[in-house]
Amino acid sequence: MHDREDEEVTAFVRARYGSLLRTAFLLCGDRGKAEDLVQTTLAKTVVVWSRLQRSEGIDRYVQRVLVNTFVTSTRRRSWWERPLGRLVESQAPDEYMGVEQRDLLRRALEGLPARQRAVVVLRFYEDLSEQDTARALGCSVGTVKSLSSRGLQTLRKQWVEVDAVADQGVRYA
Repeated sequence: MHDREDEEVTAFVRARYGSLLRTAFLLCGDRGKAEDLVQTTLAKTVVVWSRLQRSEGIDRYVQRVLVNTFVTSTRRRSWWERPLGRLVESQAPDEYMGVEQRDLLRRALEGLPARQRAVVVLRFYEDLSEQDTARALGCSVGTVKSLSSRGLQTLRKQWVEVDAVADQGVRYA
């Protein structure tokens, strides 16, 4: 990579890292996994950077790599990843967890299958059109519509259940 390309990559990362991290967090539901997902996405992007410069589709490419990497990672568990139970970690306050509704939304998103979650995040958080979402996921507009419909239906059902619990004076945990 040349010095000019290094500067371009650095500028891109500085400009888009926060947005990519937020999107990855909504997909993963975990800050550490989101950081790993963004790092993997950027590493894959750097490899083809010179080709992307000519095509002017860097943002779309990065978004597609981010979503595809997430969906692929949910399909397989590496042989060295063996859950041993739940670890209790003390962490600094997470800037994305400050508002209770965001936490509830995150939990609800975690309950969706990976492709439904990806569609909901891209359509309603990233504000992509159905066509752009279909391009990012490499599927048809009809698939985006059905995944979106099912995902929103599930989220609405979960939100009603949370409201019902809150109305009874019980905190959602």
